[in-house]
Amino acid sequence: MGQDEDFLRAFGERLRGERERRGMSRKLLAEQAGVSERYVTQIESGKGNVSIVILRQIAAALGVPLARLVETEDAGGSRSERIALIGLRGAGKSTLGAALAKARNVPFFELDREIERLSGTSLGTLIEMYGQPAYRRYELQALQEMLDAHPRFVVATSGGLVSEPVTYELLLRHCLTIWVRTTPEQHMARVIAQGDRRPMTSTGAGSAQAMQDLRRILAERIPQYERADLTVDTTGATVKESLGIIVPKLALRMPA
Repeated sequence: MGQDEDFLRAFGERLRGERERRGMSRKLLAEQAGVSERYVTQIESGKGNVSIVILRQIAAALGVPLARLVETEDAGGSRSERIALIGLRGAGKSTLGAALAKARNVPFFELDREIERLSGTSLGTLIEMYGQPAYRRYELQALQEMLDAHPRFVVATSGGLVSEPVTYELLLRHCLTIWVRTTPEQHMARVIAQGDRRPMTSTGAGSAQAMQDLRRILAERIPQYERADLTVDTTGATVKESLGIIVPKLALRMPA
């Protein structure tokens, strides 16, 4: 029974992800597939036992192959060949990710840059003009396209990706994830060193308030970050030292 429940939940997550990637409402998908909106809601929540006929109708409405919705394994390759770095800004994901990709001789991506490529604009402009929902839709689309196109890569993700259930579940299902962590003080220092002055824009005790906010966000996200396959603490460590920790751990997870 447990495997059946896992399958239904995974199917519901894939369905919701494909729908949101296309900007479709549940109501529109239901109309296109010839089913009720309530039924779509049940399926997406992992509680709907769907027939093969309905599956075909839903896949046709989404414009995707039926196999894409019902696959139980990563058809594009082993999870261990796709590595995703998660963690707050300033953890060192981009620097470490680029070095890791070079060491493994695979492409390196920054998900935010892929979002800019898809949207044709900067992240700041995208969020200012269309809001966070548009950014998250592009994030999901960018990740899906990366998975479709590349069997091997290293990707540095945004700090908030773990707060988006559909996108994070897709990442966990298809990528070996590494939580790149450090102290709140290191997060703040690195972000400011990168030229991001936002933590210092408040007057008076602005920096103290920024640190308080950072600690709160980190505390809220820790349960999600802890779902990663591996963890590396970059506090006081060079890139070479961090690679020395990660590479042996990855070797244990490589297919024989």
